[in-house]
Amino acid sequence: MTAASLASYLVNSAIAPTALAGFGAGLSLIVAIGAQNAFVLRQGARGQAVLAVVAICALSDAVLIALGVAGLGALVTAWPPALTAIGLAGGAFLLCYGALAARRALRPAGEQALSTEGTTAGSVRTAVLTCLAMTWLNPHVYLDTVLLLGSVAAERGSLRWVFGAGAMLASLVWFTALGYGARRLGAVLTRPGAWRILDGLVAATMLTLGGMLLARTF
Repeated sequence: MTAASLASYLVNSAIAPTALAGFGAGLSLIVAIGAQNAFVLRQGARGQAVLAVVAICALSDAVLIALGVAGLGALVTAWPPALTAIGLAGGAFLLCYGALAARRALRPAGEQALSTEGTTAGSVRTAVLTCLAMTWLNPHVYLDTVLLLGSVAAERGSLRWVFGAGAMLASLVWFTALGYGARRLGAVLTRPGAWRILDGLVAATMLTLGGMLLARTF
């Protein structure tokens, strides 16, 4: 089968529309401003552990989407205490991270200039651990990927994995664009005032989401 005939087959069959539907559904869920996106944006702007952070976010989404397509969503729904525990841990984590971002935003302007120098092993390790916590302690990730995308994919029947693959691709494209696109803002964020504004936005996002998670859990 030639490349042209293969492309014609994909377009005329249900595979391409299903994949595009998955891509659109996945993108619509992850583009919204949230803790994970704010963290990726900050790391991208600083140029710190960007590849590791993007890889963790995309691979984590791929694993969760695969679990949802495989039917794990029904199991999680049947055991509500799991989401309660995740909500408590995630809410506390977001509040702590938001407080740290707020403290950075309130520092004197001279201390907030963006460093463009290479990262240290400690900063990379911290970024990786923070990204893992930001991803796996966020109950919205499970609701969006495992439950919502999993249930929508189930409606596609035999093409549910094609739908899931489209959603996984959306996650990869988004986090790559967000992480590496943010580096273009490096020149702007070398200005202390701009960096304080970014940290202020990050703090507001984290504190709001953390408070909402704890409020819903209780």
